[in-house]
Parts: sequence; structure tokens; C-alpha cells
Amino acid sequence: MGGVVRLLWTLILLPVCLAQAQSRPGTINVGAIMSYGTLVGGVARTAMEAAVSDINADPAFLGGSRFALTFHDSNFSGFLGIVGALRFMEADTVAIIGPQQSSTAHVVSHLANELHVPMLSFTALDPTLTPLQYPYFIQTAPSDLYQMTAVAEIISYFGWADVVAVFSDDDHNRNGVSVLGDQVVRRRCKISYKAPLPPDPKATRSDVVAALSMIQMMESRVIVLHSYMTTGLMVFDVAESLGMMESGYVWIASSWLSSLLDSSPSFSTTTSKHLQGVLTLRLHTADSSNKAAFESRWNQLSNNTVGLNPYGLYAYDTVWTVARAVKKFLERGNNISFSDNTKLNGLGRGTLNLMALSIFNGGQELLDNILQTNFTGLTGPFQFSPDRSLIHPAYDVVNVLEDGYKTIGFWSNYSGLSVMPPETLYSKPPNRSVGTQRLNSVIWPGGNTSTPRGWVFRNNGMKLRIGVPRRVSYQDFAEEVNGTDVVQGYCIDVFLAAIKRLPYALPYRFIMVGDGHNNPSYNDLVNMVAEEIIDAAVGDIAIVSNRTKVVDFTQPYIESGLVVVAPVKELSSSPWTFLRPFTPLMWAVTALFFLVIGMVVWILEHRINQEFRGPPRRQIVTVLWFSFSTMFFAHRENPVSSLGRMVIIIWLFLVLIITSSYTASLTSILTVQQLSSPIQGLESLITSEAQIGFQVGSYAENYMIDQLNIASSRLVALGSPEEYAAALESGRVAAVVDEQPYIDLFLTNNCRFSVRGEQFTKAGWGFAFPRDSPLAVDMSTALLALSENGELQKIHDEWLLKKSCSSLASLTGSEQLHLKSFWGLFLISGISSTLAILAYLLSALRKFCHEFTETSDSSSAGSSLTRQLQTFLTYMDSKENRPLSGPKRKRADETAIH
Repeated sequence: MGGVVRLLWTLILLPVCLAQAQSRPGTINVGAIMSYGTLVGGVARTAMEAAVSDINADPAFLGGSRFALTFHDSNFSGFLGIVGALRFMEADTVAIIGPQQSSTAHVVSHLANELHVPMLSFTALDPTLTPLQYPYFIQTAPSDLYQMTAVAEIISYFGWADVVAVFSDDDHNRNGVSVLGDQVVRRRCKISYKAPLPPDPKATRSDVVAALSMIQMMESRVIVLHSYMTTGLMVFDVAESLGMMESGYVWIASSWLSSLLDSSPSFSTTTSKHLQGVLTLRLHTADSSNKAAFESRWNQLSNNTVGLNPYGLYAYDTVWTVARAVKKFLERGNNISFSDNTKLNGLGRGTLNLMALSIFNGGQELLDNILQTNFTGLTGPFQFSPDRSLIHPAYDVVNVLEDGYKTIGFWSNYSGLSVMPPETLYSKPPNRSVGTQRLNSVIWPGGNTSTPRGWVFRNNGMKLRIGVPRRVSYQDFAEEVNGTDVVQGYCIDVFLAAIKRLPYALPYRFIMVGDGHNNPSYNDLVNMVAEEIIDAAVGDIAIVSNRTKVVDFTQPYIESGLVVVAPVKELSSSPWTFLRPFTPLMWAVTALFFLVIGMVVWILEHRINQEFRGPPRRQIVTVLWFSFSTMFFAHRENPVSSLGRMVIIIWLFLVLIITSSYTASLTSILTVQQLSSPIQGLESLITSEAQIGFQVGSYAENYMIDQLNIASSRLVALGSPEEYAAALESGRVAAVVDEQPYIDLFLTNNCRFSVRGEQFTKAGWGFAFPRDSPLAVDMSTALLALSENGELQKIHDEWLLKKSCSSLASLTGSEQLHLKSFWGLFLISGISSTLAILAYLLSALRKFCHEFTETSDSSSAGSSLTRQLQTFLTYMDSKENRPLSGPKRKRADETAIH
């Protein structure tokens, strides 16, 4: 019975199996477009042939179908690459591997989009080949977006701010350099010059000489070379002949150089000495047993003609990616079929046979299978991310040495620069902080191990033209010694001291700017730097916003800011000087409180203290004497009530503060020169409507007009300290507004004037350099070092620290003490006195009610209240009999005995 069942199942399933076998094609046609004559093309072809052989070695892998890979040699020609793609699409090809060049990929990807034929390339890595525009084009190696990001992070790691790009002017390299520009800008760097060369291999030696000769005249010495092997080697050959492979230069080559080193062992041992110090990138592939086994087979596969490079490994994995996608496609019962493209109807059947171009019906599903690939290949985990790029893009950072090359670190999109292989970091949280970025030591061009500065001065080392303002006034800051080329002054000494702190020699020469009759405009001086008429400006140049828009300033080396200076007159002494420490209101309130405190104490002590009793005249004298004697702590009346003592304690504390303050203020008035002026500061100057002087060339004029809204008609230009003094004395101007250092020097010999109020702007002086000049950063570092070791202060003291009378000037009445400084103490004393009186009255009223009762035969309520009030006042005036204690009881007993 069981045998019969098995037979029935066999009869049922046999037709299905035969149908599936018939639906599977005997051959899977895949095309490959490569340039055999190139190093990468030759290695890739050998690797792809090995992959096809390994796939077909297992007939069960594709269910009996044979994987057929047909090669087309584009011979490094975009035209031939397009022709090859058309031929493959005429022959019912399910996928195309290639093309090798990005320029060709931009064209044939439109064919792939139309005919639904997936295209996979591990060499056309142009970042602009995006899946949105080319959905059927897939990059099976990391895009150059990541390689350029790695180059940008290397530049940032070594602290360079300016680079030059040399590249072959085709789609691949041009777009790569464009991406590099975007990446370095994100890291506060820039490409200062781009040197395009004719597309490889059309560039000639004269083209390269012209480009590199131009670069030699520039500041930047960091050069990024993005090209192919033929042009790249020519660039290095010309660079060596021009002396551009010596110390001071930095060369970073893209991955073409590492491929050359890997695939040409003879080149790396014989020619690498001419490339010593060059940095290059290599596509990173993780170590594995499969990779080691393939490397051991390589010599046999290539017949020892070429070495294996990472592109060979990616070529092998790309073929397997297509094979796995086709396998999944067939296992789902799909048929490989093509249909006519109606858009081609009527085009005829010429040499290209356009009518033969047909649409691959299963192209979309095969594309999806490719994007869902997930296996471990020779390059490591082979899987696409949602943006259709390979996961974990990474590169080796390679340093070319005299006798070969070495890997100095790695870069990955996951963790940046590291000395550990990227796969060891994937299990850890990503960390791109500056402190974790690291590379091993580098041998730079010329054999140096110290990191090159990355830039030099323009014009091939000619002396820098340093502009110095030729001042007519205030020559302590910068002046030209008559008859010589020597320039001296405070600003010049600071500049020379900073130069000595630079880690390199700075050739320079001073150029005086100005006619010698008037102070030059400092805005014009800064514009000369921006327009490259001079290379820098050194002097008393204020750092203000409109100037920072056109040039870069160093760290300020002296603080500055605008102040007001005005004429002052000395206050003469008078017999009433002793009244000046207090304002009239302060005197009045103080006197009033003396009387109030006396009255409060008298009320609290009158009934119980014999010293506060007696005839009315005597009590008035006692109150006045007691009040004013507390000023000197000489009162002889001692309060005996708790409330009275509390009031006196608080009052004596207040008296102590007032007398101490009075003494200090009077001492200052009698010993310090007192000056007065109608101008008390900026506010009084603005509201006075008086004329205001300013120094010619200073930014004070624009500041007062634009920021303080002072009419320009009120401003008077003055050219020298002598003009300041004359204008102030004659009343031509009420005050002068200028920067603090100038005013300090002006007051050295002009004690008739004084700074009024506080400095009302905050600024500083710095040296001006062209925008993005590295010298501005280095000079700022040198100025900080001078500030830290005290040398900057010594230079300041030598030139500017002179005895000035500005410190002796003070505002009129500034020593006077106002009530607002003491009202808190008066408030406390007043409140305590009030509370004491209230407490005393409540206590006395309670005792009065207890001892006296109202008589029942009162004639009227009014008379009763009158008699009660008179009785209460009499009671308050009477002496209260209280038991004595302490010394007073002893004295009373002795009196009674006698």
C-alpha cells in the first residue's frame, strides 16, 4: 500500500519538477565593463573570473544554471564603455558589473533606469551617483563621500586650515574634490585653490608643471591629489623636480596610490623613496580566513603578474552579490524574461540595433534582492544600509616610506580616526570626540617626524610688508626714527616680542602709511590689508566690528575703550570745610534723630530713673545733653529700663557708623585734591549740547554718531594733544572723547583736565592680517604667551606707565556721605524706638488701670475723661517706687544708716 502511495506522489510531482527545471535558464548572462589596461581593471578581471569559477563549481547553487560573465574592454574610453553597455542590453543581460569610470556611469545609468537592468560598480564611486537619480545603479564599494570625509578629518586632526586640491578634471575626481570642500568647511578649514588637470591619461607634463608652479607661489603647503595612476605619478615626478617633495610640504593622495603600492611590489621598493612622506588611503577590508585563503590563491590566479589590492576583493564580492540575488530570484519561481520597449518603435534597425534593446521584466525584483544582500565576503560583512551605501565604510591610513609603506591608523564612519581596526570598535558606543581621534607617528616629506606647519609666506618667501601708521601725535605707540628705517614704540616692541615667540623665522619690512602731516585713517589702513596692498598692519589699531568684517585680528594686546576728558578746577579751602562730608539732608536727619532718641529715652526713664527727673528746665537740658553726648559716648545718665537700654544700644551702634564715616570722609577731603567740572560723565556730555572733540582717524567719531546719536555738527576733529589742551582751555570744546591709552598719556602733562565718569566702551588693540591668514593665529598664540609670562606688562610699563595726574582727580562732592547710605540704620533705630514707646505706654496704662478706678459720681462722660487724662498724666509724671538692687540698694542703705 505504501509503495502505491509513493508512486502516486511521484506521478503528481514529476510534472511540477520538470516544469521548474524547464523554467530555469541554462545560462545567466551578466556583463562586465572594465578597462583591462589599467591596474585596477586588470586586478578586478582576475578576481571576477575567480568568483565565476567558484560559483559554477557548485552546480546546485543556481539549480543547474551556469553563471556566465562576459567582459567588455572600455579601454579607458567613455564612448567604448557606452557601446559595451548597449551591446550587453541587446543580449538579454540581467545585470552589468561596471562601468569602471564614473563619467561613463552617469550616461549608461540612464539606460539601466529605462531597461530595468541593475548596474553594480566598485570603482565608479562618484558621490553624485545618487539612488534618487539612478535607482538601478549600485555602488558596491564605499562612495568617495567617505574617502573625502576621511581626508578632511586627517586635515583637521593635524590642525591645518588651508589646503590645495590637484585633480583630474572629470566627473569622478571633480565631484570628489567638491565633496572635500564641503567636508573641510565643516571643520573650519578651506580649499584655497583648486588645480584641475586634463582627464587621465590626457594630461601632459607641461600641464602639471604649470599647475604646480602656481601652487608654489601660494601660502598653503597641504596638497590633496585626487586622480588616477598615470596622472598621479606624473604629478609626483614633477613635484620632485620642483622641490615640492621636501620638508614643509604635505601630500595626501586618494586611494589610487595605495592600490598601486599593493599591486606593484616592484614599484613600492624602487620608487617609493621618491614619494617618502606621502599619506594615502586604502579601502579597509577586515582580516578573515576566507580573505587569507583567497590571498594565498592569488599568485596562481594572476600568474604572478600583479598584486592583489582591495578593489580585487570588492570585485569578487560584487560577482557573488549578483549570483546570490539571481539565486533568490529563481528560487521564488520567477522567469528571466524581456519585453520590447515601445519607446524605441520606429527607430529602425541600424548598426546599434536599438530595436533589440528590451526591458528586463524582473529587473525591479532582482534589484531588491541585491539591496537585501547580507553575507560575509572577502571584504567583511557585505550589506547595504537604507541609503544604499555599504555598512561600515572604512579606510586604512597609509604612510609611504623610503623603503615601502606602513599603516599608521584607520578611519571609519563609525568612530573616526583610530589606531585600532574599525571592526574592534563596532561593539562599543560610537565616540567621535577630539580626544579619541588618534594616528601613529608619521614620516613626512624630507624625512621629518614633526608635523609640518602646512603653510608658508606668499611670493616664495619674500619679506612681509608690515604697514605702520605714520602718526603725528602720540608717537609713543609707533614712530619712525628720522633718517633711518627704524620704527620704534610700544606697539612695535609688542610686535617684535611676539615674532620672537614664533616657531619659525618671519621675514618682514615696515612700511609707513600716512603723509606725515595728519594722522592716517585707520579704516583705510585696514582696507589696505584686505586689498593685499600690504600683508599686515601693526600699530594702535582698535578692534571694532566694521574692521573685523574685512580682516582678521590677533588677540588684543592691550585693553582700550572710549572715555571723556574735560577741564576741571580745584576747589579752594574754606572755614566750613568740616561740613562737607555730609549733605545738608544728612545733617538735618542726623540732628533730628539726636533729638528724637533723647525724647524716647526720657519717656522710658522718667518715672523710674532719678537722673531724668526734676524741674522742667532741668529735664529739657538733660534730654539735650544726653542726646548730643552720645555722639562722643560721654553721656553720664545711665538708663535702668530694659527698653531704654535696647534703644540706646541700637542708637550707639548707629552713632559709631556715622562718626567713623564722617572722620574718613573729612580726612579724604582735607588730604586729596578736590576738582570740579560741569561735565560729570557721558550722560551729562550728551545732554549738554556742547561741542565734543575727537582724535582724527579714531573710530570715536563714527561711534558717537552711530551709537550715541550725537549730531555730527557737535563734533570737532583734533589732531594732537596740544590741540586737545588748546580747545579745552579756550572752551572750543567742552570735552574730548578718545581711547583710554591716549588719554592716559595726554593727562601725564595736562593736570588741568580729568577723566569724567567711567570708560563706556570695551575694546582692544590688535594686529591686522588678511582673512584666514594662519599668521594671525600664530601671532595670537605668541601674544598669549607674552601675557602669561609677564613680558607684555613689562613693555607696557616701559612705554606707558608714567606718573599721571588723572588718578588724583575726583568728582566734586564724591566724598560726601548721603542719607541713602545710612537710611537702613536710621530705620532700624526709629522702629526700635517706636516699639519701645508703645510697649512702655501699654505697660504704664495697664498699671494705671489697676491702681486707679473711675469714681461712680462723675458729672459727665467728658469731665470723666478729662479727669482721667489729668490723673494719667500726673501718674506718668510721678516717680515710681521700685525695689532697688545691686549697687544702688547698697548706696541707699548706707545713706539711711548715716
